[in-house]
Amino acid sequence: MWQWFHRLGSPRWFYQTSGKWLPWLGGITFLLLIIGLVWGLGFAPRDAKQGNSFRIIYIHVPASFLALAGYYVMAIAGAVGLIWKMKLADMVMKSAAPLGAALTFVALVTGAIWGKPTWGTYWVWDARITSMLVLLFLYMGVMALQHSYTSVDAANRASAVLSLVGMVNIPIIYKSVDWWYTLHQPATIKFTEAPTMHPDMFHPLLVMIVGFYCFYALVLILNTRSEILHRERRSSWVKNVVLQNQR
Repeated sequence: MWQWFHRLGSPRWFYQTSGKWLPWLGGITFLLLIIGLVWGLGFAPRDAKQGNSFRIIYIHVPASFLALAGYYVMAIAGAVGLIWKMKLADMVMKSAAPLGAALTFVALVTGAIWGKPTWGTYWVWDARITSMLVLLFLYMGVMALQHSYTSVDAANRASAVLSLVGMVNIPIIYKSVDWWYTLHQPATIKFTEAPTMHPDMFHPLLVMIVGFYCFYALVLILNTRSEILHRERRSSWVKNVVLQNQR
């Protein structure tokens, strides 16, 4: 009954199978992001208080969502690598770190740009912003650990431990606007409540969030495939792949 689980953990199986998904996933990602951007930036109504400056939400919010969700992906992959010793899980963990760091950086930069017209300053040591900065450092810590050991196994173990320890920061980010007095506005989208945004603003945002999730999956797969080829470069099947690509 666990055959599917071990097959999923096979780098060769993942590489061969994921290649079939990429054209479809790439097309869907491109379509969703184009529709969401044009809809949100060109056709969504102006905000009554913030004017057109609110439109950065169509980049800021999806990037923030994926920065947090991506950390779960990295930490879960690290846990699977620690417990079941699956090579593919370690590769996913390593591949997720730079992608998560980039999305966290985008979230921080777009938040700063949004904060200037809204708060009158680019940066305050707000609870949400500070905890997001900690998230960026955690991603960078995992990336640094991957290059700090000569042993791949030791690097994977250290990275997985840091990923799991850093999970404590995720609920802090989620609840920071509720637990502390903060300049950052409360969550606009909640699973237990209807969104506070007008539907004409919310619908393009929803398209952008789905598009960003597809983008994350696409880039993570590409990063993981590259990592598989690097780590498995001495195996016969990778040599065959390289030969086929050179023809």
